[in-house]
Amino acid sequence: MLPRTRADWVLGMLTTAQRRELHDRWEVWAHPGQHLGAGADLRDDWRIWVILAGRGFGKTRAGAEWVSQVARDNPGARIALVGATVEDVRRVMIEGKSGLLAVARDDEDPVWRAGSGELRFANGALAFAYSAEAPEALRGPEHQAAWCDEVAKWRNGKATWDNLMMGLRLGDLPRIVVTTTPRPVALLRRILALPGVVRSQGRTADNVHLPVSFVEAVTATYAGTRLGRQELDGELIEDVAGALWTRALVESRRVAFAPAVTRVVVGVDPPAGSVSGGPGDACGIVVVALGVDGFAYVLEDASVSGASPEGWARAVAECAERHGADRVIAEANQGGKMVGSVLSGADRAMPVKLVHASLGKVARAEPVVALYESGRAWHVGAFPDLEDELCGLIAGGGYEGPGRSPDRADALVWAMTEVMLGPRARVSVRVL
Repeated sequence: MLPRTRADWVLGMLTTAQRRELHDRWEVWAHPGQHLGAGADLRDDWRIWVILAGRGFGKTRAGAEWVSQVARDNPGARIALVGATVEDVRRVMIEGKSGLLAVARDDEDPVWRAGSGELRFANGALAFAYSAEAPEALRGPEHQAAWCDEVAKWRNGKATWDNLMMGLRLGDLPRIVVTTTPRPVALLRRILALPGVVRSQGRTADNVHLPVSFVEAVTATYAGTRLGRQELDGELIEDVAGALWTRALVESRRVAFAPAVTRVVVGVDPPAGSVSGGPGDACGIVVVALGVDGFAYVLEDASVSGASPEGWARAVAECAERHGADRVIAEANQGGKMVGSVLSGADRAMPVKLVHASLGKVARAEPVVALYESGRAWHVGAFPDLEDELCGLIAGGGYEGPGRSPDRADALVWAMTEVMLGPRARVSVRVL
């Protein structure tokens, strides 16, 4: 990156035609995720390019630039432009700030005929507007390329996609670009599972051209929540079949602040390698407080990964001090009293209670889920890693979340059990 003064000098040396060429050269200005690039895993015979990205990332610009290049390279091409409604195609894909008319080069001068729903390029290439509300309109017409925008909100997605694919038979290798903010709908899952799919992903914050104030505001409000991870980070977040915690349940139990609290407990799920003395897996460390209203509030996920016994014990001690915890409750199944010794070595003033579970993780979690369902357990802010683990615990046993074991979720269960359930818990606990 040249200094501003140097860059201005270089630009001043260019002719008008050269400056126009630089301005129009999309591959120079595109940020990662807006173009396919030359990745080692990119095959020449790809058929569908799916751009999953947050709002404001620039996926509309990427789709428009791709279509423009297809038209540029293929005089006489027939291209389908498919949106949720015809109005969306017109307003976003064609006439929008980053639409096809806006990205066209000076010598291309495409003409949009709204009455016929047709965009005609100077070289004879044609693009046709279609709506997912009228899938039958795609039954019959043939195309060699298509741009499908926001497929996650198509009303008649299956029929629209099927009719489009049946008519995508012109040229040697018909291709589609899909631009969408991800939502766990059946059509998007189906598209991603097709052969010949390449995928790129982007976040709202990746677009350096967005106002900093906007990015900071939406990040402060939504970062870490399901809505934020979906609409800002472009993540496809799905519920696992049979999960104890659903995404909707977790989202409905989120608050910005906790009331005054009467006690604070730090739940700890020591890593499997804690006894050997070598670095272990993740150590779950979760803080739960009892509010004056009688409800439980998750205050922090302070879990650490890959730390030595001394390292994770120190993280527990610092967490307990940070929140003024009156109790640290740690599972001792795999380390017995060794776990207590490690924790005591980190801070002898730290009140430690070791517990032994005779039931599995899922069985221990079930009464805690009931706290969430009855509105007695809340998250103060967002804890994406912890929440992913909670939503990976399966009723009846099993785990389908990130990592090999739900360490963070187990730490939360121990803390919630201590704070809210006590001797009435359906968990068999023995104090060592």
